[in-house]
Amino acid sequence: MRQLWHWKGIARPETMGPDLLSLFGRLCGASLARAHARSGDPIALAAYLGGSDRFDRALTEFAQFYADQNERDYEALEAACCSGRSSAERR
Repeated sequence: MRQLWHWKGIARPETMGPDLLSLFGRLCGASLARAHARSGDPIALAAYLGGSDRFDRALTEFAQFYADQNERDYEALEAACCSGRSSAERR
């Protein structure tokens, strides 16, 4: 955040159209990925994680849970749209 301290504006996703919001999301994702890619020493991380597959299994479990949650969220959105409580646009 300190690097953004002197910026004069802030992004307002709620005011963006679909194309600009998509671009904004891609830029945020790329920035986050780049920051994470540089966030640690590979040798130190490998030593910390050790030789077992425990971390791999934890990541797999998290990914499966997250995918299931995404499906539940989509079903909830779809139900809200069908009932008229919300609206959405397909791209």
